[in-house]
Amino acid sequence: MGSGKSTVGRLLASSIDYDFMDLDDCIIEGNGQSISQIFNTKGEVYFRKIEADTLRKIVSTYDNIVLSLGGGTPCYANNMNFLEGTPKVKTIYLNTSLKVLVKRLQAEKSSRPLLHNINETEIETYIAKHLFERNVFYNRADVVFANDGEDPQSTANVIIKQLF
Repeated sequence: MGSGKSTVGRLLASSIDYDFMDLDDCIIEGNGQSISQIFNTKGEVYFRKIEADTLRKIVSTYDNIVLSLGGGTPCYANNMNFLEGTPKVKTIYLNTSLKVLVKRLQAEKSSRPLLHNINETEIETYIAKHLFERNVFYNRADVVFANDGEDPQSTANVIIKQLF
């Protein structure tokens, strides 16, 4: 969350002439509700189930896409095992420092359902806790890219060099 997955993903897709898809957008389209509405009306467990189902459907249906996942996606429903076990899939982790994530997410708090109930002084602790818990999944990515100082197009260019 807040690492620049959608921004870098769009640039990466454009650079290699792939289509770009955002998993959250696909979930919204398939359910007729925003991610916040799904969380508020049906809860996180329901969201994680439809997230996993949507991920599997997209990966099995499409080729030559760059798919931006939600920050929690690799950590639930054996999603990382599924991605690792799919030969056509390459995973990328935009490893962004806590300092940069806090700055970005404080500015985007109102559009992030998992941050709605976190007050400004607790955001850093919340993000640090999630990074600690999720790093075991994130670091299994095929490409781990330190993403603090590069502009998004430069990040996409470096990723292309590492993948191809």
